[in-house]
Amino acid sequence: MTQNRHEQLGLSDENVLEMYRVMLLARRIDERMWLLNRSGKIPFVISCQGQEAAQVGAAFALDKEKDYVFPYYRDMGVVLAFGMTTKDLMLSGFAKAEDPNSGGRQMPGHFGQKKNNIVTGSSPVTTQVPHAVGMALASKMEDKGFVTFTTLGEGSSNQGDFHEGLNFAGVHKLPVITMVENNKYAISVPVEKQIACERVSDRAIGYGMPGYTVDGNDPLAVYEAVKEAADRARNGEGPSLIESVSYRLTPHSSDDDDRTYREMDEVEEAKKKDALVTFKAYLQEAGVLTDEKEQALEDEIKQLVNEGTDYAENAPYADPESALKFVYAENE
Repeated sequence: MTQNRHEQLGLSDENVLEMYRVMLLARRIDERMWLLNRSGKIPFVISCQGQEAAQVGAAFALDKEKDYVFPYYRDMGVVLAFGMTTKDLMLSGFAKAEDPNSGGRQMPGHFGQKKNNIVTGSSPVTTQVPHAVGMALASKMEDKGFVTFTTLGEGSSNQGDFHEGLNFAGVHKLPVITMVENNKYAISVPVEKQIACERVSDRAIGYGMPGYTVDGNDPLAVYEAVKEAADRARNGEGPSLIESVSYRLTPHSSDDDDRTYREMDEVEEAKKKDALVTFKAYLQEAGVLTDEKEQALEDEIKQLVNEGTDYAENAPYADPESALKFVYAENE
C-alpha cells in the first residue's frame, strides 16, 4: 500500500488534521478581524491570509517545549501553533489590558508570550533576526540544545539586520533558522523591484549556510525543509535560510488600498493556489478529512472566534496611567 506524503514525512493523520485546523483557525480569526475593523470596532489589521501554510508547516517542525520563535507581524499561524489562543489574539486586536503581547500598549502583530516561547518583536522590521541569532548564540554557549526560528518578509531581507544577523550566525555556526515568507509584495513594491537575484535563498551562500526555496502554499514541503534545518542545527551543523513562496491575498494592512499597485485579476488567480483549498483537497484525497470532520472543525472554530470576540470586546481597557509603565525607571 502506497504511503501518503505526510506519512512519508513521519506525520500521522492526526498531525496533519491538526495542521489544517490551525491554518483554518488563523484564517477565520483574520477574517473576523477585518469585519471588526470595517465596522469600527478595532483600529488595525495586519493579515496572515495566504501565508498560513508556511507558518503552520514550519511551527509543526519545531519542538514547542524547547525551541523559541521570533515571529514577524503576519505570523498568526506560528503563534497559534505555539500555544496562543483565539482570545489572546482578539484581546490584542481590541487593545485591552489582558492582551498578552503588550497589555494593549502595542499594535497587533507584535507577538510575545513567555510561557509559549514566543519572543517579543520590536516595531522596526527585521529587528527580530539579530534577536533570534543572539539567543541561538546563548543556546550554543550554554549547550542548551534549543533552536531559534525567525521569520520576515522578502522586502525585509534587504535590511541591514538581516545581513548582519545571518553573517554572524554563519560565522559562528549557530542553531538558528531564518524563514523568509516571500508573499511577492513589500507593501506596494513587487519582489522584482526588491531583489536582483532569482531567489532570496540564493543569498545563503554569502553567509556560509544552506539555502532552500519551497512552495509556501504546501505545508508539508515547508515542514520537511524546517525539520531538516532543525535537525542540522541540533547536530551542531549551523544555521539555514529557507524561503517559502506564497502570495499575500489581502492588502498590506487595513490602511492599504492594494488596487493602486496590483491587478485584482492577479489576486483572484492566486486564490486558486490558496493552501486552505489545496491542502484541504489533499487531506480529502488521503482520506483524512471527511465532510463530517470538516463541518465539526468549522463549528468548533466559529465558536472559538465568537467567544474570543465577545470576551475581548467586553474586557476592560488598561488604566491610562499604565501608559508610562516600562518607559522610565521607577523608584522602588
